[in-house]
Amino acid sequence: MTAEEILNAPYYRIYEGLGAQLTHEDGVAGVRFSVWAPNAKTVQLMGDFNAWDSGNHAMQGLGDSGVWSLFVPGLGEGTLYKYIIHDAHGAQTEKADPMAFASELRPRTASKVWDINKYAWNDSDWMHERRHYNWLNEPISVYEMHPGSWKRILEEDNRPLSYMELAEGLIPYVKDMGFTHIELMPVSEHPFDGSWGYQCLGYFAPTSRFGSPDDFKGFVDACHQAGIGVIIDWVPAHFPEDPHGLAEFDGSKLYEHADPRKGKHMDWGTLIFNFGRDEVKHFLYSSAMIWADIYHVDGLRVDAVASMLYLDYSREEGQWEPNIHGGRENLEAIDFLKHFNELMHREYPGLMTFAEESTSFPGVSRPTYTGGLGFSLKWNMGWMNDILNYIEHTPIHRCFHHNMLTFSLTYAFSENFILPFSHDEVVHEKGAMLAKMPGDRWQQFANLRLLYAYLFLHPGKKLLFMGNEFGQWTEWNHDRGLDWQVLMGDEHEKLRQMVAALNHLYVAEGALHQLDFDAEGFYWLDHDDKHNSVISFVRTSSDRDDYLVCALNFTPVPRDDYRIALPEEGEYTVVFNSDAEHWGGNNAGQQEALRAEKQPLHAQPCSANVLLPPLGALVLRKA
Repeated sequence: MTAEEILNAPYYRIYEGLGAQLTHEDGVAGVRFSVWAPNAKTVQLMGDFNAWDSGNHAMQGLGDSGVWSLFVPGLGEGTLYKYIIHDAHGAQTEKADPMAFASELRPRTASKVWDINKYAWNDSDWMHERRHYNWLNEPISVYEMHPGSWKRILEEDNRPLSYMELAEGLIPYVKDMGFTHIELMPVSEHPFDGSWGYQCLGYFAPTSRFGSPDDFKGFVDACHQAGIGVIIDWVPAHFPEDPHGLAEFDGSKLYEHADPRKGKHMDWGTLIFNFGRDEVKHFLYSSAMIWADIYHVDGLRVDAVASMLYLDYSREEGQWEPNIHGGRENLEAIDFLKHFNELMHREYPGLMTFAEESTSFPGVSRPTYTGGLGFSLKWNMGWMNDILNYIEHTPIHRCFHHNMLTFSLTYAFSENFILPFSHDEVVHEKGAMLAKMPGDRWQQFANLRLLYAYLFLHPGKKLLFMGNEFGQWTEWNHDRGLDWQVLMGDEHEKLRQMVAALNHLYVAEGALHQLDFDAEGFYWLDHDDKHNSVISFVRTSSDRDDYLVCALNFTPVPRDDYRIALPEEGEYTVVFNSDAEHWGGNNAGQQEALRAEKQPLHAQPCSANVLLPPLGALVLRKA
């Protein structure tokens, strides 16, 4: 690989030139090491091939590019290495390769040479079909999970599963549960387990905690062959200050912003990328690209987008400086996010990008050519906060908070929303989902069944964090596996089966997913019965004659002969009842077919009496 080839790699695929490239030069096999360190005085290479003595492996600067490079013959995959950076001030630091394709298992920090092109994929059908998918009109139900704590092998010192063990156990489980996608919390290499991967340094390397890069590819490949998409969390907002990492990489503020008002994260003690520097943006674009190009992932969920958008995020007055227009928006980060989305959608049709964004910033999931940020979907944090706040109230008080049930529909179609019950809601003393529910044990399970029913019936794609589906009582702990033993209890197993049934209903019924982002796919039957804490609405598919009627009772009082508005005359049958006995309920609401009469109600031409189960949801279909 020549210097020209190194420097001419596309700006969004610089991993094709930088890093440790297995290659042949003058007919000799070896590794070409290249690293960007424009302010270094000298750069040397050390590794297990020279007994970690850098004296004989000085790297050469490639003109004024800021890139240092060296070819070492005879080296191959698995070689461990680091760079010794001598800065202009005389200081010397050991650095891992920012472009490394693999790394040592923490707490060791060396980079590892790896051939990222040798894996033989078997997912061509999936990848071809994905290009033609319009996911916005398709069912998306995401199982969010942390690879290190889904299950643990207690007999082997409580070790986490490997990528291949996850493939063997997780994929059939997710398939049986009816989820369409798995979302992995960050698998980019990171030094500290307690960050859950959100403070990463290896932006081009799957973490070695669970196996090799090829093992991770095998996991993605197996998911695709099973018809399951793979989303990964990606963190371009910030990075930690570990001395072997990106911080002051060549003795200068190279990757981070030099201005502490822009370069230091106040909440997390991390550093913020300099989004105004082209080389830094190219580094991040290329990181996103490698996950799509080399690892075949189907989506990137961008973490902490809100912290990127605003200069005053978590800062007091005097700790930030307005932009050139006098506003609080971070214009450089906004431009970065727009171009990131344009690149990903252009290069990989069918790939999705997700924004974890909690503010009212406009157009997050709208195309950039209309002024939006260009994300495929945005997490609906407003709905999530409102519904959790509502459901934690005792039922007798819910009538005073009825707007929390309905307010989300005033903005539900302003963005392409995904509804998240994520890991953030079951940590840091927030309580597990089941433990949040008020009432006695029966009411807690009934409330959770009702809550999950609302998740799947409300417009928007779906996300549920692991363990939520069977209602473990304890908060998630990244150092231990889920409480699978609770499934020996009948209530938990029935809850799990109900979530699976909801998933399968959601996937099968176009009315529940085809028009998630179109107001034509939803209309209220009654949103104002706060005295009974009841709501009812219709979901329709692209065929207006294909619809489902949804009625939810948020009190433990059975509503016998409750009059519900209906769109047309005829018989309606119950297709889902969260109070069914086989889900752990009492079978209230399991009535015979309902006859809608021509008796107008709530602007609808027909209505019928229905038995609404306590803390229950019914879904009706016209026979």
